[in-house]
Amino acid sequence: MTEVIRMENVTKVYRTGALEVAALRGVSFAIDEGEYVSVMGPSGSGKSTLMHILGCLDVPSGGSYWLSGEDVSSMDEIELADVRNRHIGFVFQQFNLLASLSAWRNVELPLIYAGVGHHGRRELAVEALQRVGLGDRIHHRPGELSGGQQQRVAVARALVGEPALILADEPTGALDSSSAQDVMGLLNELHASGRTLVVITHDAEVADAAERTLRIRDGLLSPLVDAV
Repeated sequence: MTEVIRMENVTKVYRTGALEVAALRGVSFAIDEGEYVSVMGPSGSGKSTLMHILGCLDVPSGGSYWLSGEDVSSMDEIELADVRNRHIGFVFQQFNLLASLSAWRNVELPLIYAGVGHHGRRELAVEALQRVGLGDRIHHRPGELSGGQQQRVAVARALVGEPALILADEPTGALDSSSAQDVMGLLNELHASGRTLVVITHDAEVADAAERTLRIRDGLLSPLVDAV
């Protein structure tokens, strides 16, 4: 199996004047291509910090992080932005869709940053929306879609660049129970198609849908979790 993620002894310390807070205190694990992994932890556990580092939105204070074979541990902001665009598709709790743009225009945004031409962008965006069951909603704006449909647009946007990793942060947190089940079914379909998924959640039902759960508390992974 090809490793998509490898973390070795990752630490993260936040400093404010003389005050130091250790958010991560030596986290090590690996995730292979095609795995579906959830990350659970209470508020203040280090879960959000771990998500930021996984998503190349922040870098560790110590230790090493490899994403698709690239050591991203000490990259600068420009390098991290490039890695995010090439390797990671994000799905956020609040969808993060632009209200003034149609569904396909929202989905094409990562392709603009990747330098894909206009006609190619539209074709790929429409195809991604068809894959998530919204082929008949490509011209609808977010305000014309239900919460579950908006999250499907967000998933299509995450998929459109064929990233190595789909990183979902509380993907059902803003949805009613019916829409949440709909999105969870979509994540299961993505996993079945071979996608690598990491879902950050506090919801045990969402976490249980994954093949494996990493439990974090006080900046450390639970000893019950398989770590490498």
